[in-house]
Amino acid sequence: MQGMTKRELQITDENQIRAILDTAKVLHLGLCVGNEPYVVPMNYGYTMEEGRLTFYLHGALRGKKLDMIRANNRVFVELDCNRVPFEGDKPCQYGLGYSSVMGRGTATVVDDVEEKMKALTVLMKTQTGKDFTFNEQLVSIVSVIRIDVAEFTAKHRPIPERLR
Repeated sequence: MQGMTKRELQITDENQIRAILDTAKVLHLGLCVGNEPYVVPMNYGYTMEEGRLTFYLHGALRGKKLDMIRANNRVFVELDCNRVPFEGDKPCQYGLGYSSVMGRGTATVVDDVEEKMKALTVLMKTQTGKDFTFNEQLVSIVSVIRIDVAEFTAKHRPIPERLR
């Protein structure tokens, strides 16, 4: 992945990255098959262990997203939060403060029942902060997608000092 242009905005501290992942709540999943790009917003769960980031998504048992993943499992993800628009005296001084995580990886449609239960538990913890348990019947009615992130960057664009 090409490095970030404005390196002074890059976040490398794992606690700050986790804060973004805990706050964002919506992951934009980018897929592509042939000349057809497709981006879909999704709720997610994540784990980050020893710097390795994994996302878990869920959805219907069939559909365009799953078909595209099976045809090309290379994906791109984007999450952002803390969006604060700001104004300026000139048009080019307007902007948006935000924090984000972007990365690329591979998607796998999970078939293993135990992994699906774990994934949905992680997803619900990320989304709600609460612990839930799942049984085989509950996980049989949804698909679960695991995204193993190969590389990612995190960024914080603050509101300009003149506006604070």
